[in-house]
Amino acid sequence: PSDLTAEERQELENIRRRKQELLADIQRLKDEIAEVANEIENLGSTEERKNMQRNKQVAMGRKKFNMDPKKGIQFLIENDLLKNTCEDIAQFLYKGEGLNKTAIGDYLGERDEFNIQVLHAFVELHEFTDLNLVQALRIGNTCYVLSFAIIMLNTSLHNPNVKDKPTVERFIAMNRGINDGGDLPEELLRNLYESIKNEPFKIPEDDGNDLTHTFFNPDREGWLLKLGGRVKTWKRRWFILTDNCLYYFEYTTDKEPRGIIPLENLSIREVEDSKKPNCFELYIPDNKDQVIKACKTEADGRVVEGNHTVYRISAPTPEEKEDWIKCIKAAISRDPFYEMLAARKKKVSSTKRH
Repeated sequence: PSDLTAEERQELENIRRRKQELLADIQRLKDEIAEVANEIENLGSTEERKNMQRNKQVAMGRKKFNMDPKKGIQFLIENDLLKNTCEDIAQFLYKGEGLNKTAIGDYLGERDEFNIQVLHAFVELHEFTDLNLVQALRIGNTCYVLSFAIIMLNTSLHNPNVKDKPTVERFIAMNRGINDGGDLPEELLRNLYESIKNEPFKIPEDDGNDLTHTFFNPDREGWLLKLGGRVKTWKRRWFILTDNCLYYFEYTTDKEPRGIIPLENLSIREVEDSKKPNCFELYIPDNKDQVIKACKTEADGRVVEGNHTVYRISAPTPEEKEDWIKCIKAAISRDPFYEMLAARKKKVSSTKRH
């Protein structure tokens, strides 16, 4: 306008130029968002997508099994993830990946001829010849398997469809040689046989009234040491990795976690620690001073935000450390829009400083 002074015209020109710069920035951001969205859409090959879909279906089948064993097995068979043979199903239960032990017990304890065949195939997968009883009881998985060997006796004795009931002599013969090549005391085996014969048992069902179902089918679980945020002391915690989150508990029997660490946009690395072996860290890449988004429960029951810029964790063995790192890497999710925003924010902060 002609009524503006030279200074005002210059200011108006600066405003118009700045407007064009902002419009160009907005268009660049739109182009970047479109590019990222396109990259996300085209992530992975067709084969990788098939594998991902299969893994999702297997995970869904495990969860269904933990809720209802028969429906879970049926789902896996219908989706060609499991063959409808007692050997294949027994192998699936034997591996036990992500399966609830009570659900396995319920399935193997069913008074159905096919389930009994699965149970026999399940027990056949285990080797007891070179284990004495004390050694077996010291090995958690073997102790667990021995329990199912007793369930097989329980089922055979009390299932009306089983015509050929095992006698006490046959039960004793079946257990010959398991005590480091020797036999267990006959009186012990007779008492065990008579006890099961006189009173059948069934593994109790989960009540399903707590948060336990939230942690069915974890990607990994186990004991780890965690370094505190403010107070630098190491605490032993039971960790569960599931649904792209890392949960930790004070005890395995706790129904609610002491802390929750969402893994979105975190990274993991191996680190050396002068006090503890087999260490790794969770951290935010390119933002070393930023507190990780997490929460924990204080001793008085309050839920508060975490204080960690990194989570340093120690595993019991190098092998377990490698396994945890591998599983956590697979569980870490990326939000490209979050990363773009963080990069933009960092750029603006850098510009302001200069």
